[in-house]
Amino acid sequence: MIVIIDYGMGNLASVQKGIARTGFDGVISSTPEILSQADGIILPGVGAFEAGMKNLRERGFLPEIKKAVQAGKPLLGICLGMQLLFEEGEEHGIHQGLGLFPGRVVKFNHLPDQLKVPHMGWNQVRKAGDYPLLKNIPSDTYFYFVHSYYVIPANSSLIGGVTHYGIDFPAAVGEDRVFGIQFHPEKSSAWGMKLLKNFGELVENVSHSGH
Repeated sequence: MIVIIDYGMGNLASVQKGIARTGFDGVISSTPEILSQADGIILPGVGAFEAGMKNLRERGFLPEIKKAVQAGKPLLGICLGMQLLFEEGEEHGIHQGLGLFPGRVVKFNHLPDQLKVPHMGWNQVRKAGDYPLLKNIPSDTYFYFVHSYYVIPANSSLIGGVTHYGIDFPAAVGEDRVFGIQFHPEKSSAWGMKLLKNFGELVENVSHSGH
């Protein structure tokens, strides 16, 4: 079972539909305790960093997410969900994130005039290293983005995919069984479904191996 965390920040139904279309069981839940029964976890998200952390905190998800990660359960953060995996975000002041990855979340600044913020629409993701969720997906495939902030990991080894929008920024990050993607796979057509399927298969393999 893949649990999609409902913390009031995201298009949960379309993520669940995407998971279902790839043949896996996605359950939307606002109950933190369910994470102990999950085989894998998705943290989706649309909106502001501060509100996202506040909602996770108030709903009791913070300790349960950390426990699940320590237990080796695969976790996928999408869009805001990816940004929350980092130590801090600078939206409306500096706010603490989940701290699963070292690094911070910053705004697109100093872009050429013709580039608008938010970065919105289809853009290419160039593979960087061996990133399990982009397995069998060609480098420079287009995915769908909507965001005004991007992550700067403290370790470049975390970066699994890069996109260019005035600057190069990380579109996919990961380490061990924790992953983040800045784009929306559920809005990214067939290749987005392939990425969700890759995550589902990874979750299945981990749960079958008993670790």
